[in-house]
Amino acid sequence: MTRKFTYAKAGVDRELRTDSKKALRILKRTYRFSRHGEVVELPYGNIFPCGGNRYLDLAIEGVGTKVLVAQLAGKYDTIGIDGVAMAVNDVMRSGARPLAISDNIHAQISEPALVEEWMKGIARGAAEAECIVPSGEIGDVSELIRGLSEGKGFDMVVSAIGEVSRDKIISGKKVKPGDAIIGLRSSGLHSNGISLARKVLFKQWGGKYEPRDVPDGLEREIVLEVLEPTRIYVKPLLKAAEELEVKAAVHITGDAYLKFDRLARFSKGIGFEFDNFKPQPIFILLQETARQLGGRITDEEMFRTFNMGWGFAAIVDRKVADEALDVLERAGVKSEQIGRVTSAEGVRILHNRMKIVLK
Repeated sequence: MTRKFTYAKAGVDRELRTDSKKALRILKRTYRFSRHGEVVELPYGNIFPCGGNRYLDLAIEGVGTKVLVAQLAGKYDTIGIDGVAMAVNDVMRSGARPLAISDNIHAQISEPALVEEWMKGIARGAAEAECIVPSGEIGDVSELIRGLSEGKGFDMVVSAIGEVSRDKIISGKKVKPGDAIIGLRSSGLHSNGISLARKVLFKQWGGKYEPRDVPDGLEREIVLEVLEPTRIYVKPLLKAAEELEVKAAVHITGDAYLKFDRLARFSKGIGFEFDNFKPQPIFILLQETARQLGGRITDEEMFRTFNMGWGFAAIVDRKVADEALDVLERAGVKSEQIGRVTSAEGVRILHNRMKIVLK
C-alpha cells in the first residue's frame, strides 16, 4: 500500500484543531468591556472601535517549525521577516494599516549574537510593512526549549496592531457570484505546512535530502529554498484598497484554500473556483520526493496545506479586475486572476485536468 504523507501524520491534525477552536467562543464574554462600542466580527478575525470612527485590528502569529529550518541552515537573520509577515498580513485583511509590532521570543539561551540576528529580520520586516517595533520580550526557558544544536533553540511569536476607518473596512459581506479572485504571488512555502515539508524533504526528519543538497529544479541549497521568507503584502494590498473597492482579502496560510469557505458565513450563497496555479519548483519537488520515498502527497492535501504559488488574495468586482491587477503590479507584486466566486457552495480547484473539491 502506498504511504500517504499528510499534515496530520506530520503532527498537525486539522480536525482536532477545528474542534479545539470551539473553546474560543468563551472569549466573546469579554466583548462587553469594549470601551467605544461593539466589536465587529469579520471573516478572519475581529476589529474593535477606538473612538472617532476608527477601529483597531490586533493579530498575533508565530512561525511554527520554520524555526527548526533556520537552525538546520544556521541562518537566523530572516526568520524575523516571517514573524512580521504572518502578523501584518493578517492585520491588513480588514483594510487596517499596520501601526506597530511586538515580538515575544522564547529562547533556550538568549545568546547575544543570536539575538542580534533575530532582530535583523524583525527590523527588515517592520521596514517593509512601514511600522514601528516599540516593544518586545525574550525569555530564557531552557527547560522548555531545545534546539537542533545546543543553545540554539527558540520559538518566535509576533503581534501586530493596525488601524482602519469605518468607511475603509474590508468586511467580506458584499462578495457575490461573478466576482474575481486576484492572487498575489508568494515567495514559496512561506511559514505554513513546514512540518509536512520537513518530513518529506530533509533526512534530519526522515526525508530524502541533506540541507546543502541542490535537487533538480532548484537553483540553490534546499534548506535556503525552504527558509525563503514569507512575502509581506501590506503596500500593494493597501494601495489597491485606496484606488478601488476590495470586497475581501485572504491571507493564504494555514488550511490554504479551505480558508475561502469562511467568507460564505458573511456572504450567503457563494462558493469559490480556482483554475490558475503556477506553483514554484519547491511544491513540485515535495510531491515528487514523496513518490521517491514510496509514498505520495495527494493534490487535495497540497491545496489544503500549501499556498501553491499565491500567498494572498483580493476579491473584487469583475468589472475592476484589470484595474486591480494594474494597481498591484505597479505596487510591486506579481498578480493574476486565479479564480472566481460562484453560486455553487464550497471550494473547487481545477488543476492538472482534475477537479478537486476541498472539504
